[in-house]
Amino acid sequence: RARMRQQIGFLDEIAPDLDAALARIAAAQAEGRALSVGLVGNAAEIYPEIAARGITPDIVTDQTSAHDLVFGYVPAGYDLDRVRRLREQNPDELIAAGRESIARHVTAMLEFQKRGAEVFDNGNLIRTQAREGGVADAFDIPIFTEAYLRPLFARAIGPFRWMALSGAPSDIARIDDLVLEMFPQNAIVTNWIRLARDHVPFEGLPARIAWLGHGERTALARAVNALVADGTLAGPVAFSRDHLDAGGMAHPNIMTENMRDGSDAVADWPLLDAMTLCASGADLVAVHSGGGGYAGYMTSAGVTVIADGTDAADLRLDRALSNDTALGVVRYADAGYPEALDEARTKKIGHIPT
Repeated sequence: RARMRQQIGFLDEIAPDLDAALARIAAAQAEGRALSVGLVGNAAEIYPEIAARGITPDIVTDQTSAHDLVFGYVPAGYDLDRVRRLREQNPDELIAAGRESIARHVTAMLEFQKRGAEVFDNGNLIRTQAREGGVADAFDIPIFTEAYLRPLFARAIGPFRWMALSGAPSDIARIDDLVLEMFPQNAIVTNWIRLARDHVPFEGLPARIAWLGHGERTALARAVNALVADGTLAGPVAFSRDHLDAGGMAHPNIMTENMRDGSDAVADWPLLDAMTLCASGADLVAVHSGGGGYAGYMTSAGVTVIADGTDAADLRLDRALSNDTALGVVRYADAGYPEALDEARTKKIGHIPT
């Protein structure tokens, strides 16, 4: 997996061990040179070792899959052959070893936090497993959504995606130009598009993502639909978004942790979002429970709308994308977030248009 990341351009170098990785990082820092270094290993072993050496990173997070300790996690000191045997012969031992391993892992993260590092959970259930393993203060590590993204989600600004169904990279290049033309005042988005063009390779269908909000998503999609209609683009474009979106997800340990009104576990909003999207004519609507291993913890709604150049598509894009983001603003306004209340007033979101 590390070699694949390197081959497609997401990773600069792979180090054979921790000493080599740290040496390469130190050299790049001394030269003022940006460098990404990959190290294949178990974070439950590497993080404590980095902490023991007195090194404090600037930013620390983790994407270890900690949802399923039998089929989705390898404890420190275990190899895959041993794990496979224990899955069949003694899964309880595997769970206990996994929690002990995660406890050491999260304890190291907490130590980094105490030393001043910016530490956050990336939504993989590792804090819950650590607490079960005896780390009482595991939830002192904040979830990334509450720590950084909630003011954006309160305005329905989130990860909006589009895919060129023609398979032509030139279609994404033209839409990149369109984003730069339509949103010159949005420095974060325009800077991202310029960087993505140079540094983010396509995998599968050519696609792009940008954090756009209420009104912006609809305007872009309808403009793209017009480009499909006049033949500027080689084929239809599919518009979608992450299920981690303003009105689209309820998860009390990720998206909706520590909501102002205590509505962390209320799943009504994504279900209402799904029904609204169906009524709005979206081409595909999906209700998820368990994406990424969150079974029993999460409910979310996904949507895809196709810009095929027709008037009917223009209407579907207008209704579905506008209602999707409007509901997101309403969800956060209902919870008492001032950013959402301001967005509702500014964008005149007084009702959900149909």
